[in-house]
Amino acid sequence: MTAVPESPPAGRAKLADVAQLAGVSVGTASKALNGNGRMRPETRQRVLAAVKALDFRPNQHAQSLHTGRSWTVGLMTTDGIGRFSTPVLLGAEDALGAGKISVLLCDTRGDAIREEHHLRNLTDRRVDGIIVTGRRTDPRPPLTGIDPVPTVYALSPSTDPDDISVVSDDLNGVRLAVEHLLATGRTRIAHITGPAHHAAARDRAHHTVELLERASLALSSGRVHFGEWSEAWGRRAAEAVLRTAPDTDAFFCGNDQIARGVADTLREHGLDVPGRVAIVGYDNWDVMALACRPPLTTIDTDLTEIGRQAALRLLDAIGSDPRPGLHTVPCRLVVRESS
Repeated sequence: MTAVPESPPAGRAKLADVAQLAGVSVGTASKALNGNGRMRPETRQRVLAAVKALDFRPNQHAQSLHTGRSWTVGLMTTDGIGRFSTPVLLGAEDALGAGKISVLLCDTRGDAIREEHHLRNLTDRRVDGIIVTGRRTDPRPPLTGIDPVPTVYALSPSTDPDDISVVSDDLNGVRLAVEHLLATGRTRIAHITGPAHHAAARDRAHHTVELLERASLALSSGRVHFGEWSEAWGRRAAEAVLRTAPDTDAFFCGNDQIARGVADTLREHGLDVPGRVAIVGYDNWDVMALACRPPLTTIDTDLTEIGRQAALRLLDAIGSDPRPGLHTVPCRLVVRESS
């Protein structure tokens, strides 16, 4: 094996320096760095050892000219607050960072004109792909005028089944919540959730009713309580449930904000949680779940994993191996003191 010199060449190392130190041709060094071509494992290791010894950093501009790639990916979000898009972004960066791909974040704020503006900028920069995400689970129209840029939709799926979408498995999440409550002996379960025109509220309510029916049970108050994604709504709805169904022994809520509002009302009524009434939320938003009194049992939708999976699907598509369709990421139950 070629010995590593005590001091690297002056100035920024070039690929030729790496090849010379590793005792291979420039072409072989290039293939080893790009993961292409067949070669003995020890040859690849010599190249990687030389890269480390010389602190070699590839010229991204030269790589772009050689491969036709920009080594950048656009992440477009409608979630100006960042509550949902930030974990998705972090997951995507985790997956893309291994390939030294940069992420350009574009916030459309739900405005169609802003979206067109960002799309033009991304296509002008010749990004290798685009990840589209938002703050809701409602399906959205696909981007237009971006062919042939590979695109993946995360959390907010595309309405086109031929597109690639990665979403949270709401049925799985609701099942975890309902089965947990049933396993703790709860049979009079109320469901309070957000606006009926939101897919997340509708879907979670539908799955809740269906799963209770399979267990030969019904909602304690006789109906789903649709309203707002807020603590104030949770407090008001809990009051209504206690008036109409005072024997309710559990609340399954459409998000953690609602659940925290429910907890406030139960505490004001002197009802022990979880001794008398259990509460389960949804989203595992630490700001709400941990500040709740008591800390909230909830469903984690694993937004970071959604972002990671979306990035991996995008890399497949960039590599000419697209896998269209709806791909789901399982949820997990986080048990705390409220149940």
